Amino acid sequence: MGKNNTKILVTALVMVVTAAMMIEEATSIPICGVNTNDLKKCSPAVTGNNPPPPTPQCCKVAKAANLECLCPYFTRSGLDTAKIKALGTNCGITKKPSCLP
Repeated sequence: MGKNNTKILVTALVMVVTAAMMIEEATSIPICGVNTNDLKKCSPAVTGNNPPPPTPQCCKVAKAANLECLCPYFTRSGLDTAKIKALGTNCGITKKPSCLP
């Protein structure tokens, strides 16, 4: 591959990565004080049979979110509310929303 072809390939790759990042940002919807893409950081901690503890990034999102506002989404999501409650406990969130008694 020639020097010019390599430059073109690298430029094209940078453009594709930039476009992908822009699309990712564009599809994030703010809801209850956080972006939906940020909520995905907590997905591993609330799914599966034996979920891992939440990551520091997940806890940061959970602490920033208006959990009471998220209650309707918790109940419609089909997620186990015990796992959501455990996430809050593991992140040090003491104020539990009404939907997670």
